[in-house]
Amino acid sequence: MMLGAHDSTRDAGRAQRWAARLAWPLLGIVISLGLWALAARYISDVEVIRAAFAPQAGLKALVHLLGSGELWPHISTSLQRIAIALLLAMAIGVPLGLCLGLSPLFARISGPTFQFLRMVSPLSWMPLAVMALGVGEAPVVFLLSFATVWPIMLNTAAGVAALDPAWMRLAQSLSATRWETIARVVLPGCISHILTGFRLAVGIGWIVLVPAEMLGVSSGMGYFVLDTRDRLAYDELMAGIVVIGGLGFALDWLARTISSRWTQRGKQG
Repeated sequence: MMLGAHDSTRDAGRAQRWAARLAWPLLGIVISLGLWALAARYISDVEVIRAAFAPQAGLKALVHLLGSGELWPHISTSLQRIAIALLLAMAIGVPLGLCLGLSPLFARISGPTFQFLRMVSPLSWMPLAVMALGVGEAPVVFLLSFATVWPIMLNTAAGVAALDPAWMRLAQSLSATRWETIARVVLPGCISHILTGFRLAVGIGWIVLVPAEMLGVSSGMGYFVLDTRDRLAYDELMAGIVVIGGLGFALDWLARTISSRWTQRGKQG
């Protein structure tokens, strides 16, 4: 009896903690919906436009678009583009970050150039990307890769700088080659920094994705938003904005979860 009472108390406490965790986010969602409705009421003097921007219209359009399957191809295309861009950014950013961290000479030569390029908005390269790569997938992926490579590169370099020098001396004392040192000491020691850079890159890339997809393509969430604006389908436009925010939140949560689990695994190891 005592054991059963203890289990019931523990379950009740766990339920209360879950309720407390959910209460605040739900309150935030309710407040956001209220602000959305308030903003829609004052966005225009035309009643039809006010009604189209209201939460009821936007959420109703969202349910219809998801149910009809019209939105899924755009979502799939956007996710494919961001995935390709992140893979390219990792393939470029991690080696460059290792070079920056391991070679002071390389850092002195390339550092100012990288900082200059990093501060240029990726969208500034739109005209040049179209001229060089044409209209279609290539310029979009280029812009996304350009936007996402910097946090990965800089966080990788920071990870190298944060390594314990004793590890490097130990590798040298064991006659490890340069590549063995990088593969077995430097990279494992930098993983947490690389994952942090990856998470930052996901956020930056998703923000750049929408305007980049307004660049002469016929699919993707950016194209969908532009198309709804041209069709004056403001309820669908608001539905698209909700989807963009939801997908961005989900991607950030996924990247944050991977990073935190790897960090916990490293502490346990």
